[in-house]
Amino acid sequence: MKKSLHDIDDDLLVKYLVGEASHEEVNLINDWLQNSAENQKKYEDFIFIWEKSLQLATVNAVDTDGAWIRMQERLKKEEAKSSSVKIFSLKNTLWLRVAAVFLVVAFGLVTYFVINKNTAQQFAVINIESAEKILTETLPDGSVITVNKNSKLSYPSKFNGNAREITMEGEAFFTITPDKTKPFIIHVNDITVKVVGTSFNIKSVNGKTEVIVETGIVQVIKQNSTVELTPGQKVVTEINDASIVKDSATDKLYNYYRSKEFICDNTPLKRLVDILNEAYSAHIIIENKSLENLPITTVFKDETLENILNVISETLGITIEKNREQVILK
Repeated sequence: MKKSLHDIDDDLLVKYLVGEASHEEVNLINDWLQNSAENQKKYEDFIFIWEKSLQLATVNAVDTDGAWIRMQERLKKEEAKSSSVKIFSLKNTLWLRVAAVFLVVAFGLVTYFVINKNTAQQFAVINIESAEKILTETLPDGSVITVNKNSKLSYPSKFNGNAREITMEGEAFFTITPDKTKPFIIHVNDITVKVVGTSFNIKSVNGKTEVIVETGIVQVIKQNSTVELTPGQKVVTEINDASIVKDSATDKLYNYYRSKEFICDNTPLKRLVDILNEAYSAHIIIENKSLENLPITTVFKDETLENILNVISETLGITIEKNREQVILK
């Protein structure tokens, strides 16, 4: 009886995979594959399961040919016991072989999903989104990360392999547990930050990334360039710029979200205003450009934005005007 496209089942696919399908069946399967994207997807899924099961069968020393030989020996014994047993035809033999192979596939499939289920539970990816709150996270290796508002962090529930790798967006301060055998690696935008055990700040906004080191040594890698930073040093790079240049960190304002302090030491007014806008989601504008580089030295700790602006006004002798959502310095 001639088969149709509706006759494609797992048994026929197994015959096709083990090279025992007839010329007619091979043509039928090829037509079936071209008939729809759904058929193609089914075949790809079947191939995936088949390959994984064979890999697992190899690991577990399961031999399909051995299984077939053992089955043949058992059949011979049964034939010797009873003269009523019929000689198996080539067709019957073929389908017994297919059945043996399918037993291995079924075993492999169950084992595969059990292993992957356990792996998924053990090495699940943890995603942290800070939204409007500053969060502190302790990683599986004991490293502590303070995540600034509107930032994201992804890391495995357990670090596996020869490195501790995470990805991030936004801003975070890292205090890394030392481990010379397993470096800590952060992927952010188009750069990689690599450390063994140290503390540093990473800030990434609109494609611009800044790395400032507080303790230890930090490697910043971009394409074929690597820069090594020590305490008090930083790099700033943009996503469309291949260059990566080392510089000095001129202040400690970067640490405000962790320390709850705004530490100014001859800090230009514009730099302080930029940080205040970020910290308080404000819209402060320096209307008079000549004021931008006025230095200010003070420390604001747990102060409201209004109190900080009043101190700035009195210290620098400037006028502050509020206009709807804007605060204008002039």
